[in-house]
Amino acid sequence: MMLSIKRQALASASRILTRPHIAAGIWSASARAYHSKLYKSSDEAIQGIKSGDTLLIGGFGLCGIPENLLKAVARRSDIQQVTAVSNNAGTSDYGLGTLLQSRQIKRMVSSYVGENKEFARQYLGGELEVELIPQGTLAERVRCGGAGIPGFYTLTGVGTQIEKGGIPIKYARDGKGVLIASEPRETKVFNNRKYLLEEGITGDFALVKAWKGDEMGNLVFKYAANNFNAPMATAGKITIAEVEELVPVGELKPDEIHVPGIHVHRIIKGEVYEKRIEKLTLRRSDAEEQVLSDAMKQRIHIIKRAAREFKNGMYVNLGIGMPVLASNYIEPGITVHLQSENGILGMGPFPTAEEVDADLVNAGKESVTVLPGGTCFSSDVSFGMIRGNRLDMTILGGMQVSSKGDLSNWVVPGKIIKGMGGAMDLVAAPKSRVVVTMTHNAKNGEPKIMKENTLPLTGVQCVDRIITDKCVFDVVPGKGLLLRELSYGRTVDEIKACTACDFEVASDVAETY
Repeated sequence: MMLSIKRQALASASRILTRPHIAAGIWSASARAYHSKLYKSSDEAIQGIKSGDTLLIGGFGLCGIPENLLKAVARRSDIQQVTAVSNNAGTSDYGLGTLLQSRQIKRMVSSYVGENKEFARQYLGGELEVELIPQGTLAERVRCGGAGIPGFYTLTGVGTQIEKGGIPIKYARDGKGVLIASEPRETKVFNNRKYLLEEGITGDFALVKAWKGDEMGNLVFKYAANNFNAPMATAGKITIAEVEELVPVGELKPDEIHVPGIHVHRIIKGEVYEKRIEKLTLRRSDAEEQVLSDAMKQRIHIIKRAAREFKNGMYVNLGIGMPVLASNYIEPGITVHLQSENGILGMGPFPTAEEVDADLVNAGKESVTVLPGGTCFSSDVSFGMIRGNRLDMTILGGMQVSSKGDLSNWVVPGKIIKGMGGAMDLVAAPKSRVVVTMTHNAKNGEPKIMKENTLPLTGVQCVDRIITDKCVFDVVPGKGLLLRELSYGRTVDEIKACTACDFEVASDVAETY
């Protein structure tokens, strides 16, 4: 029987080899399998990008941005009126910020303006259209676009301006009016909860950056530089990738490739990499903490109390700014798995000078470390964890919190525009405990804890606990605020005087921090 099978196989092979058109087809398929997508330079790779195109840009802050491709676009002054889809716009003088400087961008589709002053200036001055989208929603919209899914429903933004519409997209030049505003979202009820419909996003071109790649377009990312690069790579009609290391085909193991070459149409080895770190932040010694400014000491006072919220085995997200400091004050003997929404699980404290890596930053673009057993992944995977209720707790900052637990922390209309970042996604996860850390009063003395928020909402009735420099409040559903703890030296009467709403006082309230 075995001999018969062998003879049949040899006969079939002989027939194929004696038919030139069949043999040529096999050899052609083999050649196509190794067809090189390699371009000589970034200038050559961006050929075809034209005015009015939509560009999907990978990276997070300055981490993992396609530096060389962005420089190439900036050199092409004929490319104008671009729509750029990117989590943010780098800094004023680097990354996507250079295209803002050269006025090549008509509209930004982003989740965060952050500290890019030129971005904020152009937006508030009516020079730039900005469509602000929650970070997790942005990541999922791009992922869906790349997967051929026209839309999806999400809890993120329910009850806020995302649902109701009216977020300014373009201001009048005099700053006194809004020329273009966001539209209301379509809603649908699932299991007695309201969800918003969000549409998938695709682009004419996607510009992404990877650590390693081969001529077939297979890509591997390093640490947190995966971020938005992976989903963006799947959603471009033409995806152009730049890599730090170009390796021979076959060197990358099949199971270590993050983006398969089917998604990548062009690839280059980046000419020069600066790999700037937006916020180089180093671990402080106990001695250094003693010489900090009063404002920083106040922040650390708040966050040390917040660190007591950690329980052994918890999975926790730390928001940008003050909350991320909590990673430095986890009590000995407690294991807490810290998640950063830009794609880290198992985040450690700030690094020493020797540990700094430009591919390891947190959601605040600060340099961080990863603990043994930690993992890194893309932004869409990260927010899948958040929406999927995998986190036990979220600690984030606030501008205002109401007595019902409504949170505002992303904008002061017409004045301060940070963007919602990942905050709306984080507070929308129904099973994750939400703790807000903030100073009790603004710099001008106005209270931040009030009966009703006056600023646009981040989330509705989403806050469980408020920790300030003066006290700790719990939000009791259906009842309001309950004063649980006092900071040392504070009194109940003092808290009443600086809080703009009524509250109950726990029978065992005491000075605890």
